[in-house]
Amino acid sequence: MAKLNINGRQRELAVEDDTPLLWVLREQAGLTGTKYGCGVAQCGACSVHVNGQLTRSCSIPVGSLKPTDRIVTIEGLSRNATHAVQKAWAEVDVPQCGYCQSGQIMAAAALLAKNRNPTDADIDAAMTNICRCGTYQRIRAALHRAAEMLAKGVA
Repeated sequence: MAKLNINGRQRELAVEDDTPLLWVLREQAGLTGTKYGCGVAQCGACSVHVNGQLTRSCSIPVGSLKPTDRIVTIEGLSRNATHAVQKAWAEVDVPQCGYCQSGQIMAAAALLAKNRNPTDADIDAAMTNICRCGTYQRIRAALHRAAEMLAKGVA
């Protein structure tokens, strides 16, 4: 039995300690916004926040998490897509196929939580998620737009 704090809610889920967090989120918790991509923590489609840190959920076993660890998925980032990154993503029309976008948004939100005014170099260094459609220029533009929103207190 795993005791997890997911999106601000304490959950008890019947899973083995070595089960990757990704599968617990998707299969046991029913939070399917976090996607399976590569299974080896390279692509970033499975990115979530654990205690505010960007984490590739496919590579972290639930047994390594404490009940006090705060796990935030794309579903828990904001209600009704009101986070600055989500607003900017829609405004800039970032997604093409959309599969990697929940992980991209979680990575962008983690970056902006640490750096409210990232340069292109900061964005390139922090955004290591893979987008097979190649929307990197729109991702960068959306990050700059989200930073502007945050600076103006819009989101």
